[in-house]
Amino acid sequence: MGIMPSFEDRTDFANADRGFIGTAADPRVEDASGRVVWDLDAYAFLDGPCPETANPSLWRQSQLCAKHGLYRVADGIYQVRGFDLSNVTFIEGDEGIMVVDPLLSAEPAVAALALYREHRGDRPVKGVIYTHSHADHFGGVRGVLDDGADVPIIAPAGFLEHAVAENVYAGTAMNRRAIYMYGAELAKGPEGQIGAGLGQTTSTGTISLIEPNLHITETGQEEVIDGVRYVFQLTPGTEAPAEMNFHLPERRALCMAENATHTLHNVLTLRGALVRDPRIWSRYLTESIELFAADSDVLFASHHWPTWGTAELTEFMTTQRDIYSYLHDQTLRMINQGMTGPEIAEAIELPAALASAWNARGYYGSVSHNVKAIYQRYMGWFDGNPAHLWALPPEQSAKKHVEFMGGADAVLAKAKASVQAGEIRWSAQVLNYVVFADPSNTAAREQLAKVYDVLGHGAENGTWRNFYLQGAAELRGHKAAASIDSASPDVARALSIEQVFDSIAIRIDGPRAAGTDVTIDWNFTDLKEEVRLKLGNGVLVQTRAHDGTAADLSLTLTKPQLLGLVATGDLAGIQADGDRQALATLIGLLDEGDRSFDIVTP
Repeated sequence: MGIMPSFEDRTDFANADRGFIGTAADPRVEDASGRVVWDLDAYAFLDGPCPETANPSLWRQSQLCAKHGLYRVADGIYQVRGFDLSNVTFIEGDEGIMVVDPLLSAEPAVAALALYREHRGDRPVKGVIYTHSHADHFGGVRGVLDDGADVPIIAPAGFLEHAVAENVYAGTAMNRRAIYMYGAELAKGPEGQIGAGLGQTTSTGTISLIEPNLHITETGQEEVIDGVRYVFQLTPGTEAPAEMNFHLPERRALCMAENATHTLHNVLTLRGALVRDPRIWSRYLTESIELFAADSDVLFASHHWPTWGTAELTEFMTTQRDIYSYLHDQTLRMINQGMTGPEIAEAIELPAALASAWNARGYYGSVSHNVKAIYQRYMGWFDGNPAHLWALPPEQSAKKHVEFMGGADAVLAKAKASVQAGEIRWSAQVLNYVVFADPSNTAAREQLAKVYDVLGHGAENGTWRNFYLQGAAELRGHKAAASIDSASPDVARALSIEQVFDSIAIRIDGPRAAGTDVTIDWNFTDLKEEVRLKLGNGVLVQTRAHDGTAADLSLTLTKPQLLGLVATGDLAGIQADGDRQALATLIGLLDEGDRSFDIVTP
C-alpha cells in the first residue's frame, strides 16, 4: 500500500477541465432567509501548493473536486459540477432536458439549472432521474421541478422505501456522525476542511423529495423520454440498496451513477449505514463492462469528472471492479486463516496496478475501514476472543485503563513521549482513555486534540481527516450543531404507513413502557387501510388483523392527518372513539433522539 501513483500524471486534471463552459458570477448560494448554503469560493485556497497540514494526495483530489461550473460531457449532455457534494447532469432531448440527480438541496439545484440555462437556453425540464436512494441524488429536486409537474420521475425499484428509511430510522445518529464525516461545520482552509474525497462537502439547504412515478425493475429496460433512448442496468445492493446505471446508445455515453467514481468508495460509510456487498458490486461492474463499454465513448457519474475513450473507460471500470473484488476475496481468505478485521486491515497489500491507480485511492472509502466492514458483513461485531465478548463499556473501561497505567498524569506524560517517538495512533488510543475517564481533564483534551490534528493533517482519506479535525474541535469546546435535517417534510410524506409506525416503534422507551398495555385501531379513509397498534412488553406491534377484541381507542383519519398527529400530538379533525388517554399514554412513552450527542467524550 506504500505505492503511489505518479503526481506527474495530469490526465485527471485535463479531464476535469475538459468541456468547461463557465461558472456562476455570484459564488454564494443562499436560502430564502439569506443564509449561505454553498460557497463556490470557499476552496480557492486549494489553488496553492500543498501545505504541511495536508496529505499531498488528498490535496490533489480536493483540487480536482473543487473545480466548479458547467461542462459539456458529450453532444447534448452537460454537467454542473462543484455546486454540491454530487453532480447534476442535464441531458438534452427534442424539446427540453432530463435532469439526472438534482443535488442534495434545492438552492444549489436552482443555481445549477440557472447556470445551464444561461448558456444553453431556457429549456423546460421534461423529466428527472434519481440514480439511487441517497439524499445527495434527490434532495434538490424541488429546485428543478415543481410539485405536480406532469413529467416522468424515474428511479430504480425500491428507491422510495430505502430513501426514506435511511433518513428516518437511524437518521438522528447518522446526521450527527455526518457532521464529522463531511466536516461541513469545520473552517475551510489548509489546517481545516479541504474536502471529503467524493466531493468537497455537503450543501446545507432545503432537502426535498418528489416521489418517482416510473420505476426501473429490470436490467435492459428501455425508456424513450423527449426523443432520447435510455437503457437501464439495475444494480441493487451496490453503493446503495436501490441503484441503477444507464446507457445512451445513440450518444455512446454511459452513466455509472455512484458505482464507479474516482475513488475507492465505502463498503461501510463512516456516518453509518448497512454494510454494502463488494462481491455483488464487483459483479455488477463486470456486467456494466460487458453490456456497455464497447459501445461507449464517454463515462460520466454522479460525482467527479468523466472518462473519455472506449479503452480508457473500460480500464477505469476494470480497476474499480477489481479493487472491490480484491478487498472482498482477500479479506475472506484471511478470515478463514483466523485473522480479525483490524489484523487484516494492517496486513492486506494491494497489487501494484491497483495501488498505483488514482481512481482506486482511498479518498472516501479506505482499504482499512472497508476491510473491517467486510469482516463485519460476514462475521459480525464479535472477533471470537472471549475477552471481547462481555468487555466493559468505554467509560468504565477507560477509568480502569487509566488506573492500571498509573493515573492520568502518568498517562499524559507517557503519551507525550509516544508522540515524540512518532507513535501517533497509540497516543490517540491512550489519551482517549484519559478523556473518557475524566472529560473535565483539559490537559488531556488538548493533548488528544493535538494528536487528532496530526492524524487529520496526514490522512489521505477525506472523511478520516474530517473526523479527526471535527473531533479535535469538539475537544476544544467547539461542538457543531447539525445544519441539515434529512428527515425533511418531503421525506416524511413519502413514508408508508408501515414506516411511519416503525419510526414510532423505535422511539418507544422500552423500560418505561414495559408494564403498559395499549391498543389503538387506525382506520385510514384515504388509503382504505386498517392498522392495529398494540403496545405490550415494551414493544409496539402493528398488524392488519386482530383477534376481535375491542381497542382502547379507534381513530378514523387520513395519512396527512397521521403525519400531523405525529408532529404535534393534536387530534384536531380526527374522529376518535374510545379512551383518548390511550394515545396520550403512547405519546408519553416516546423518546426524543439527541441531535448533538457526544462522540469524543462519554
